[in-house]
Amino acid sequence: MLFSPLIGMIQNSPMRKIIHIDMDCFYAAVELRERPELLGKPVAVGGGGHRSVVTTCNYEARKFGVRSAMPGFMARERCPQLVFLPLRFELYREASRQIRKIFHDYTPLVEPLSLDEAYLDVSHSERYAWDIGKEIRARIFAECALTASAGIASNKMLAKIASDWRKPNGQFAILPDQVQEFMAELPVRKIWGIGPKSAERFAEQGIHSCGDLQKLSPHEMVLQFGKWGTALYQLCRGEDDREVQPHRISKSLSNENTFSDNLLTLEECEAAIAILSEELLLELRQKAPERKVRKAFVKVKFADFNRTTRECLCSEPSLAVYQSLLAEAYQRKNLPVRLLGTGVRFEEAAEVLQPELFE
Repeated sequence: MLFSPLIGMIQNSPMRKIIHIDMDCFYAAVELRERPELLGKPVAVGGGGHRSVVTTCNYEARKFGVRSAMPGFMARERCPQLVFLPLRFELYREASRQIRKIFHDYTPLVEPLSLDEAYLDVSHSERYAWDIGKEIRARIFAECALTASAGIASNKMLAKIASDWRKPNGQFAILPDQVQEFMAELPVRKIWGIGPKSAERFAEQGIHSCGDLQKLSPHEMVLQFGKWGTALYQLCRGEDDREVQPHRISKSLSNENTFSDNLLTLEECEAAIAILSEELLLELRQKAPERKVRKAFVKVKFADFNRTTRECLCSEPSLAVYQSLLAEAYQRKNLPVRLLGTGVRFEEAAEVLQPELFE
């Protein structure tokens, strides 16, 4: 099916229909699919050593307080019977490829955020987005033996919030005429970018819901929260005009992860960057084996929402390279980290180095 002539029309649509698909405990679910004898047992993927980090875990493990990005030793303390499995990225990437093929049967506008989640813009379809989301989830289960949750809304932020509303294996929609009421009651913790510590600081000011935040004027927002205040003024009202952007290899290839809980130490960041870099290098080998790499880079967003990048000339990126870049970037603020990313820039896209400034 040829979709490309529709892309401009879709992006210019006055009312978008966005679906956010989020696989349920993806790495663990894929492992359990391959090892059915572990069904019903608490399972974590990522390793259980002292410096290892849980990448993901199933819901049986979460009942004991095990969570993603938790140090392996702590996960074992909370759940002694926890089964740790090593990461197998080839297996997860193959499952992700199958899932993305399903997405592309419905729209050309698929923006993967990671192996296990993506935004889909289905504004061009005459069908209800709810029905499309339900059908996609059914196909994922039938063809891949995995479950997914879906959120449907008129923008990306709301769709992502909605996909978490009926997890696991559920679906939730926020209709345009429901946004105002929905946002008024929504806890500020649900807004993208607000972690537990930020939520505590809000609570100290008597701000618990987005409705509480809406009482502040744009000027007050900027005074209290700096440049983030402008974006926060819109987000607490459910406003988000970002377009769904299909992922393409062009001048660079990168990945990133925003953590639900900030990483507090360099050691935690190092464990997380190891996972990101392995994913990236695998994708590089699979998608662009013939392209020459010119630079490697690391992106860090700190708890105060300042962001920095560190890059270097590098034809053969490796974990050691990314760990070194991370250490340099981390020292610029030495604060808890909410987002990490790794990437490469290709030789044929050689450009003048951009200044490495906080954005």
